Amino acid sequence: MRRFKTSWPVERPVIMSVTVLKKEKNELRLRIIGESHTALQVLRQRLNAHKSVDYANYFPGHPELDDPEFYIRTTTKAGVEKVLKDIVSGVAKEFTDASL
Repeated sequence: MRRFKTSWPVERPVIMSVTVLKKEKNELRLRIIGESHTALQVLRQRLNAHKSVDYANYFPGHPELDDPEFYIRTTTKAGVEKVLKDIVSGVAKEFTDASL
């Protein structure tokens, strides 16, 4: 029986289209175009587990008419952009290291 042992990544990077709806030091509201619950749920879970995040959630809207909106609020000590970049980098690294 042959086992999968390859060094190539499982999938190539995916570029997400994001529109910034609101940007303040500790708040960020984004519209994420064409994304599903899967990616947004991972992001929401990781953000809410971060010590500097006060609240993070996404709102899917109508499944055929609206693109989901993501809202993040951090504590006063942490800038929301830095926290989001750290979380996204961590998630991306986990998936980059995956192989078949």
